[in-house]
Amino acid sequence: MPLALAEAMPAPLILQREDFDMARAFIFPGQGSQSVGMGAALADAFPVAREVFQEVDDALGEKLSKLMRDGPIEELTLTANTQPALMAHSIAVMRVLEKEAGVDISNAMFVAGHSLGEYSALCAARSISLSDTAKLLRIRGEAMQAAVPVGKGAMAALIGVDLEGAQKAIDATKGEGVCEIANDNAPGQVVISGAKERVEAVCACAKEFGAKIAKLLPVSAPFHSSLMQPAAERMAEALGNAEIKAPATTLVANVTAMECVTPDDIRDLLVKQVTGRVRWTESVSYMAGQGCDTFVEVGSGKVLSGLVKRITKDAAIMNVGEPGDIDAFVKA
Repeated sequence: MPLALAEAMPAPLILQREDFDMARAFIFPGQGSQSVGMGAALADAFPVAREVFQEVDDALGEKLSKLMRDGPIEELTLTANTQPALMAHSIAVMRVLEKEAGVDISNAMFVAGHSLGEYSALCAARSISLSDTAKLLRIRGEAMQAAVPVGKGAMAALIGVDLEGAQKAIDATKGEGVCEIANDNAPGQVVISGAKERVEAVCACAKEFGAKIAKLLPVSAPFHSSLMQPAAERMAEALGNAEIKAPATTLVANVTAMECVTPDDIRDLLVKQVTGRVRWTESVSYMAGQGCDTFVEVGSGKVLSGLVKRITKDAAIMNVGEPGDIDAFVKA
């Protein structure tokens, strides 16, 4: 984190485990966890889930829920669709947990989300309304896609290398354009982002600096890099007009891996998140260090659960995305 940003942030609130019913964090997935059929079984089983999908459809003025159910995957994977779709699935699950399992988000120790999942976390914590979250994510997806011409940017996963090794690989390459660390996902899993030529050059030499695998990711833009600055400016405008409330429980923010609870700070960090690094390793480590021992991944896929296992091996982890998962959660 830049020094100026660190100095501007308030001192973290030290939370005690006994302050909560359970030392639990609800975590929300980001792009890459989408699939055709996502949320369909949940909607078929629970009226409250159908209400969530209908509200998102109404907010966007289109049948996103039909695209989620039926595909095609190529259209669902478009950034402008993927982002509100993943959020809708997560919030549908959360509303079912509230109704069927008596979950009160305010009793959770933390909420956190990976990239767009941070918006899901804020919506779940009643900081941003569902309709506003859907609209913001549609704007975010469109702005991020438009920031860099297709084919000019790229992202790549470096597996088996730490942050220092990834940065050394970046520093060792020559070529036009930026290349930056976009995601610190877990020990041994770093994602880089930037100009396509530069990212490819880093992949070509990454094994010299400890990477076991270096592979380009199937994404359409260089997310979480300085090339996204036009999208950050668009989001500053959109978030400036959005109503944001203090969340019902504490958010751990992507770009600082620290607690964030005030509307002004939330708005500011959501803008910084567009170009900033997703500090997921630090975020999970912080939550665990505060006594959080249970992580519940809410929504599509199990990507975050796998990352949490690599970051904090002693934590209990649950995935809740389908009707059967609701039953397992209630029993647990």
